[in-house]
Amino acid sequence: MTRMATPILARSRADDDCDTWDELLECGAWGTMRHSPVRLPWPSRRAVFGLQARRTVHSRRIRFRWRRPRSRRDRLMNAFSVRSRLAAALVLLGMRAIHGDERENPQAAVPDAQVGTLYPFLKATAGRSQHGLSFLNDRFRDAEMWKREARPKVLGLLQYDPPHGDFRAEVAERVDCGDYIREKVYFNTTPDLRVPAYLLLPKGDAKPRAAVVALHDHGAFFAWGKEKIVPLEREHPELAAFKRTYYSGRSYGESLVRRGYVVIVIDMFYWGERRMLLPGDPPAWRNRETMTAEDVVAFNRRSGANTTLIATGLFEAGATWSGVMFIDDIRTVDYLVTRPEVDPNRIGCCGLSVGGFRAAHLAGLDPRIRAAIVVGWMSTYESMLQNKLTSIGFMKVVPGLYQEMDLPDVASMAVPGGLMAIHGTRDGLFTNDGVQAAFDKIAAVYAKAGVPERFEGVTYDGPHEFSAEMQERAFAWLDRWLTP
Repeated sequence: MTRMATPILARSRADDDCDTWDELLECGAWGTMRHSPVRLPWPSRRAVFGLQARRTVHSRRIRFRWRRPRSRRDRLMNAFSVRSRLAAALVLLGMRAIHGDERENPQAAVPDAQVGTLYPFLKATAGRSQHGLSFLNDRFRDAEMWKREARPKVLGLLQYDPPHGDFRAEVAERVDCGDYIREKVYFNTTPDLRVPAYLLLPKGDAKPRAAVVALHDHGAFFAWGKEKIVPLEREHPELAAFKRTYYSGRSYGESLVRRGYVVIVIDMFYWGERRMLLPGDPPAWRNRETMTAEDVVAFNRRSGANTTLIATGLFEAGATWSGVMFIDDIRTVDYLVTRPEVDPNRIGCCGLSVGGFRAAHLAGLDPRIRAAIVVGWMSTYESMLQNKLTSIGFMKVVPGLYQEMDLPDVASMAVPGGLMAIHGTRDGLFTNDGVQAAFDKIAAVYAKAGVPERFEGVTYDGPHEFSAEMQERAFAWLDRWLTP
């Protein structure tokens, strides 16, 4: 049965014979939707003069054929509807006159903008942000009062405040590594999330020691997380190659424990033991030790492709990916201070890339962090709008944050704790101007708080990495603020 339908202003165009919307608007199309014939009464010049079109669907190809009304009833209906069709045609002509033809009036496009002609809109929207919670606003005089107002706001924007519960901590493995002990531990950060971690404990003096929360990166390398920072007896060749690229072949958690620090490293949500496995995945993906190089590449590709799916699921569940990351890290500190080996007044954090992003927020949101190293992740958000939007994607998004403060403002909440930010000038994830603007803003906050010497922004002529040279400088900075 044929029935009338309202005009459809968007359609799926596969390989069809009408090449432009103008051609489509010039036909009264007949089509099929959900196996029911539906007439799409597109007003047009041909429709005004009584012509109709029939659309036949063959697989994905759509063809348009023209025919005149055959029956007396059709001719009468066309006669009665001519006025309405003329009116509709005039409406369309009026719309064209108002809006113009986009081919004749193209939007100005920024050549390298990832969002093309929409970039001016994003830039204008960002430009209206007042950053009312930046410490550089005149209304803030005292840094502690500022943080008491700003921290709850940022935590609220994460849209993730799961209940606390029993850690249910267990030590699953304890290995003597010569000059330190490596424990494999599990604990709950929420009633719903159980987190695997490595805890590295220096041998020797039994008194409580300074501790570092080491935060692993993204790297589009999902099969391993904490193992990027902690060495194991048998290391997968692909993991070893990854460390050579980004860490000068080092497992820097070992470097820190040998400097006398207790070190804890968890698997971030979606990485390592917390990676997503699907029923249809190859069985080889379930055993990381026996994965081939091809398995690792395929798993990383599939995991990367599904990050938007996970982010969407978190949004629809009322949470954010950044919220899950940051709360896991804060509650890792909660667990860390329960350990008798740790001095709760001397805790630092350190990370590369997304690990640096995590470090910036952990230092800004948790007052127990006394020193932080942010490597390869410090920039203004506005400088990322033009052509750095794909840097990590949804993981870095805190909805609404930029209306209140920028990323350097968040990291600055670490004041008066020591903060070092390190950037390689050939790092493709950020613009050098955006990084320098962030460094300048943090420096201004620390100066206003009266402790300018407690921030240092460092640049190297290098790519996105935490090289051996960077590590030595960063760890000396931690020593400066965390050793007695």
